[in-house]
Amino acid sequence: MKLIITEKEIAAAKIAEILANKKVSKSIYENVPIFPFEKNKIKYIVFPLKGHIVDVDFPSYYSSWVGTDIKKLVFVEPIYIEKEKRIAEALKKIASEADEVIIATDADREGESIGVEAIEIIKKIKPNVKIKRAIFSAITPKDINEAFSKLEEVDYNLADSANSRREIDLLWGAALTRFLSLATGRLGKDFLSVGRVQTPVLSLIVSREKERMQFKPKKYWEIKAIFEKDKQTFEAYHKEGKFWEKEKAERVFKNKSGYGIVKEVKSKEKIIKKPLPFNTTEFLRSATTIGFSAHEAMSIAEYLYQSGYISYPRTDNQVYPSTINLKEILEELSKNEDLGKDAKEILSKKSIKPSAGKQTKDHPPIYPVGNCKKENVNAKQWKIYELVVRRFLATLAEDARVNSTSILIDLSSEPYVANGQTVIDPGWKKYYPYSKLSEVILPQIKKNDKVKLIDHKLEEKETKPPERYSQSALIKLMEELGLGTKATRAEIIQKLYQRRYIHGSKAIEPNNLAFAVIDVLQKDAEKITKPDMTAELEKEMDLVAIGKKKKKEVVDESRNMLKEIIDELCEKRENISREIKKALAKDASIGKCTVCNGELRIINSKFGKRFIACSNYPNCKNSFPMPQKGKVTIENKICNYCNNPIIKVSMGKSSYKMCINPNCKSKENWKTK
Repeated sequence: MKLIITEKEIAAAKIAEILANKKVSKSIYENVPIFPFEKNKIKYIVFPLKGHIVDVDFPSYYSSWVGTDIKKLVFVEPIYIEKEKRIAEALKKIASEADEVIIATDADREGESIGVEAIEIIKKIKPNVKIKRAIFSAITPKDINEAFSKLEEVDYNLADSANSRREIDLLWGAALTRFLSLATGRLGKDFLSVGRVQTPVLSLIVSREKERMQFKPKKYWEIKAIFEKDKQTFEAYHKEGKFWEKEKAERVFKNKSGYGIVKEVKSKEKIIKKPLPFNTTEFLRSATTIGFSAHEAMSIAEYLYQSGYISYPRTDNQVYPSTINLKEILEELSKNEDLGKDAKEILSKKSIKPSAGKQTKDHPPIYPVGNCKKENVNAKQWKIYELVVRRFLATLAEDARVNSTSILIDLSSEPYVANGQTVIDPGWKKYYPYSKLSEVILPQIKKNDKVKLIDHKLEEKETKPPERYSQSALIKLMEELGLGTKATRAEIIQKLYQRRYIHGSKAIEPNNLAFAVIDVLQKDAEKITKPDMTAELEKEMDLVAIGKKKKKEVVDESRNMLKEIIDELCEKRENISREIKKALAKDASIGKCTVCNGELRIINSKFGKRFIACSNYPNCKNSFPMPQKGKVTIENKICNYCNNPIIKVSMGKSSYKMCINPNCKSKENWKTK
């Protein structure tokens, strides 16, 4: 019997169906789903795991946060524990009958680690069983059959690289999180999370917010003229652009007459290059611009991959390998009711030359591998699938071409410039609606023409602070700084939201707690807030993957780095505790008490209920009930009727604002679902 190990049930069902060349019914063995079939008189069982079925943790002796010496914890050897015992026991029983085991988990570090976990469980029962590896980038008949026709060896170095990360992240996360939580008394579900990667990322967000807070806007002036030619109006701006001196701007503005004279007309064709194929970073950046969080986009992409609709979504590659038959994929997509027309148009071109960017040796770029019908997936899954398809089509289309026109106009010896743009050929933009071409149509104008001045405006403006990071921009920056990996960046950002360090879906804004944690760590343990050390550890783990370093060597190096930081933190424990407690109190405050001018705070009772009460309790017993469900955001606004604070309650995509006073007559007025 041949035993095939996959990561998830959905992938197991698809792989079994492809290998058997027919629908394979799911069976239940020891309360675990399996997919058995027979081919050429050989029995096969496809056995799905649930991702990692083994946890990396400390021995139970060190589970108590209060009773464990954190300095000693740094040097404790982690252990690997079977967390999915039901799956592990079923795997052992089935493996006892196997002649060969084929690992068919995702072909990356994490997938290799998951596969090796299964191998180690199996070898407890059958130590000499034959082990092979199926490597594929898409769950399609072509890719799966090819992978199983030329099986490879398991890459234990790759698995060690993933496990070195798991051990390092456990050591750093546990030691730093326990220290900070104990120092501030934040235990239980309210613990303060600190991590090797998440903390430098949070530091970037806080630093950008400080830039915004320290930013001093500077005024400038622009002069705009509205001209008319042949009954068509158009805008032109003074050539100097921004005037930093108001007197100069006013002097230029006063100098005007009823007509301008066209001094120069320049037109040129401009090429807008088609986009590169999606790697993980660019896919996540694009998905976040159409309303997804990075974490949600990656989860959906993984589902689409396991369902056989797109290729493996974790890759750095931006070059389609020559082995991919692009025309074959277009032919399959042309059958799609919603996207088929565009695929047919690309297919009808004489030659198809895809764009190409950075080439790496891992998986191909993210591209569609199957024809997904809209009715077979939910709305969000379809939106991500369509994004991948349209990016694929865009990379195979022609470059866009526009005609760019610049007109120089003399108005009372002052130069004004009008810019226009018309589309010659939309090219790839036709198939990729997420990036639209804008047109500014100018009238037919030639040199020495007179244009009538219709309006003249002096506009006062001011410089803007740097924008907050979007998830898209943050992922790009993380890649540039070597923070995290293509597989973990979305998860790291999601963790910062879950720990309530940040809020805001489009523009990421840090909470008071984030400022306090980063300020304290920058002052007392700066290394952990900088990307350098984290990026260096990532490089070390890369060396494990290619066999140039051993897992233990890299983990031990990280222990020594961590020890220095813990020693430094322990020396400054009192100051750290004081500063963070101040921030926690500020974060919990939602406004002033109207009875005694104390601070109104959100309180979580020991019974799991939340309510609002005054900080001067028991002297002041002013309190208010709160909605028990939903995320509460402080609006920093006061009710016009009763002067109590306004809060925002969010549940999924819906939200409403309300006065905290249940007896206030404005309550329903504030509610905006």
